[in-house]
Amino acid sequence: MNLPNKLTVLRVVMVPFFVFFMLTDVGGTANKWISLILFVVASLTDMLDGKIARKYNLVTNFGKFMDPLADKLLVCSAMICLIPSGQLAPAIVIVIIAREFIISGFRLVASDNGIVIAASYWGKFKTVFQMAMIIVLIADFGGVFDLIGEILVWIAVALTIISLADYVWKNRQVLTQGGM
Repeated sequence: MNLPNKLTVLRVVMVPFFVFFMLTDVGGTANKWISLILFVVASLTDMLDGKIARKYNLVTNFGKFMDPLADKLLVCSAMICLIPSGQLAPAIVIVIIAREFIISGFRLVASDNGIVIAASYWGKFKTVFQMAMIIVLIADFGGVFDLIGEILVWIAVALTIISLADYVWKNRQVLTQGGM
C-alpha cells in the first residue's frame, strides 16, 4: 500500500475518534480541542494524499474509490455532530449530504457506462469551504467568528448546489445512456 493510500486509510480511522470526542464528555473541555485537532489533521491528509499521488504517479483504483469516500465520511460525520449543539441546522446538513448521495449515485451510473467522472474545481472548492466551515464551527470562538462561521455555512451550501449542477450539466449524457 503506497503512502497516499495509507493517508486515506488514516483519515478513515480518525473519523470514529473524532466523532467520539465530538459527542462525549470523556475529556471534558479538552474534547473540543481534541476534536478540532483530529479534524484538521484528517483534512490535511486529504490535501496531502492527492498531491503525493499526482506528483509521484501513485494514483490507484483503491485511492480513486477510497479518497472521496474518506472525505465524505469525515465531513458528513462532522456536520452531523454539529447538529445537536445547534451550530448547524439539520436542513443544511441534509442538503449537503443529499448532494453527496446524488453525485455518488451519478458516478456509479457513469462507471457502469465506462465513464469516469473526475472531481471538478467546484467540487474541490466545496470541500475546502465545508472543511473551513467545520473548523470554525468546532473552534466556536464566538464574536466575529460566529459571523465568519455563518458566512462559511452559506458559501458551503451555495458551492454544494453549484457543484451538483456543474457535475450534472457536464455529465448529462450519463443520464441518457444505459437505459436511463
